[in-house]
Amino acid sequence: MHLGLISDTHDFLDPRVAELFAGVDHIIHAGDIGSAWILFQLEQIAPVTAVLGNTDSEVSVPLTRVLTLADHKLLVQHIVNPAAPDDALRRRLARERPAAVVFGHTHKALDQRRGEIRFINPGYAGKPRFNQPRSVARLQLGPAGLALEFIPLPG
Repeated sequence: MHLGLISDTHDFLDPRVAELFAGVDHIIHAGDIGSAWILFQLEQIAPVTAVLGNTDSEVSVPLTRVLTLADHKLLVQHIVNPAAPDDALRRRLARERPAAVVFGHTHKALDQRRGEIRFINPGYAGKPRFNQPRSVARLQLGPAGLALEFIPLPG
């Protein structure tokens, strides 16, 4: 199963995302969406799971989600500090035991393992600004585990 991972669009969807996510089975948006229009556009590509970011006021999605795809449990939450998860997240990780946590907020792509859990931030996908690197990611879920590819966005 192939997933498209995106975060921090801030009401801007790069037109290249449709091509980059062509053929994915599911898309995860890790928050700071901007508006429901972004989710509508992503749903034209594949089914979408999204969570609320700290700047989202115009979309109605949960703060966190747990989903199981291709026998891999994923936790999705916008604000996560892999090095020092807050108490609520630590309890949830112990209870849910996900293979990976998909998050956003920092605007920096990250793939980091902490114990048995992989923490993945696809990076910032909003409007080009301040020479800030922009990216999305593709995640393959299979019997051998998770295979991640970061895809830079120009600009």
